[in-house]
Amino acid sequence: MPLTNQEKRKLKAVAQHLDPIVRVGKAGLTGTVLQSIEQALTARELIKIRFEHDRDERDTLAGKIADTTGAALIMQVGKVAVFFRARPLDKTEETS
Repeated sequence: MPLTNQEKRKLKAVAQHLDPIVRVGKAGLTGTVLQSIEQALTARELIKIRFEHDRDERDTLAGKIADTTGAALIMQVGKVAVFFRARPLDKTEETS
């Protein structure tokens, strides 16, 4: 389900205080980097990722991360991008 503009604004405000958790280096999106991103999204929902690439490559990588992980790209400024993916509901939460 897509995020509303109001939800995105709130997430951007929270993200201002976060440090980048994952760094995408010159090797690009390796399996290890994608696994780290998946783990970070599962644990925290809202994460910052730092890229070590030029602008066009950063845009491409951010899109690939969003597509691969199912996360929403909240914002991208310079070499940093913010992603959000809600945690899946537990079976016990669904029945409550």
